[in-house]
Amino acid sequence: MAAMAAPTARRVFVPVLGLLVAGAWLALWAWSLSPYARYLDHGDLTVAGPLVDICRSIPGGSFIVPAALSGAAWVLMCAAMMLPTTAPLFGLFDRLTLGRSDRVLLFALLALGYVSVWAAFGVAAHAAHAALLAGAGAVPAVAARGWPAGAAIIALAGAFQFSPLKYRCLEKCRTPLSFVMQYWRGRAEAAQAFRLGVHHGIFCVGCCWALMLLMFVVGSGNLGWMLALAAVMAVEKNLPWGRRMSAPLGFALLAWAALLVAVNLTGY
Repeated sequence: MAAMAAPTARRVFVPVLGLLVAGAWLALWAWSLSPYARYLDHGDLTVAGPLVDICRSIPGGSFIVPAALSGAAWVLMCAAMMLPTTAPLFGLFDRLTLGRSDRVLLFALLALGYVSVWAAFGVAAHAAHAALLAGAGAVPAVAARGWPAGAAIIALAGAFQFSPLKYRCLEKCRTPLSFVMQYWRGRAEAAQAFRLGVHHGIFCVGCCWALMLLMFVVGSGNLGWMLALAAVMAVEKNLPWGRRMSAPLGFALLAWAALLVAVNLTGY
């Protein structure tokens, strides 16, 4: 019976994961075409538009409303870009919970734990980005020349592709059996499912944080770059030869950063 149930579970699991990812991309696409597309880029959301009255009507609205919108956009981006990279973990967890009556709840808690880590990273990244913009805005010479920060982020992302931490975290994401066995003991299942998602999210952030920072260079609402980065990270984690693309990608990013510096310094 279990052997017959496994293919059935996979036939359900794969389409559901695909629908979640497709729904996130569809929501981002619709958002980018709406009158509120600028909110995806996390600029000053309270200067004009329908949010002005809302921000003025609630205490701390000028901070709370933009933060909520930024959080919603970031969660959508994580669902669209990062869920496809979790296929090894979710596929393994699908087999472990086969036949359980609460498996839908356990999957939800696993995903919630995973997304919560990326949400925390998003808060930290956006806070650092806002502080950087505020600091640059206070110095006219720096504000007029924003390319050094972009080149530095691209070079950082390229250099990180060669770091031992990158490869350690990447292997944990590609072969999650070891920490699934460590954190899934069959007792207190709900808490363990959430904790498993959190730990997988930590390794995923450890592997991909530098690449995700590129969204602040190319524009956090740029769907084309989202698709490109999502494809790169999914290949790295899911395909047998994916690990071998990390170094070429690192060289390409370092070359991009060098070209950006050369163009801006020479004026060409």
